[in-house]
Amino acid sequence: MSQILSVPNATMEGAMLRILSVLCLVMMTTSAVRMSAQVYPYRDGTPDVTGYRSEVMAEVMIQESEFVRLAEAIPADKYAWRPSPDVRTIAEVFLHASAANYNLYKLVGTPTPAGVDTKTLEQSTADKAKVIATLKASYAHAEAAIRSMPDADLEKTLNWNGGKITERGVLLYIVQHIAQHLGQQIAYARSIGVVPPWTLDPPRKN
Repeated sequence: MSQILSVPNATMEGAMLRILSVLCLVMMTTSAVRMSAQVYPYRDGTPDVTGYRSEVMAEVMIQESEFVRLAEAIPADKYAWRPSPDVRTIAEVFLHASAANYNLYKLVGTPTPAGVDTKTLEQSTADKAKVIATLKASYAHAEAAIRSMPDADLEKTLNWNGGKITERGVLLYIVQHIAQHLGQQIAYARSIGVVPPWTLDPPRKN
């Protein structure tokens, strides 16, 4: 009798396992789509900014998207990895870029938020979730700085490496400086077998 009853139970268990497997697949696929979404600021616009600041904002938004997507793609156990003892770890590169977002926008009038210590930020954690949260917060700060900057300030000059630079030039410097570290992180990622997620995106439509 117990053998007869075990057949439908086994069948039901098998069906439940199949349902759970499908649900897990759906959740994973949905999550992957959400995490891998690219931004298109040149197509979709940059809210609250126009002109030159809009162009800078577009590049910063794309840079943020690629940094965050790469951070999400790299396994948590690789965040302490470094290609040689004398260079930054993966976590430290992300946090160095975050610190730069906080430090450099001081030059165009936006102070570092209270509670953020840029001197210790780079080595503050190797925890993946915390690193990603810090990276996102630093880009929120950068984008707020660009929004709050008056266009009239773009031509203001300040001392720079023994010469002069405009605040327009400072924005350009910030973008290219942090882009160098994005390139560094791409090289790190490929060294551990992680493909930058945006290289798998479908072609952009003009």
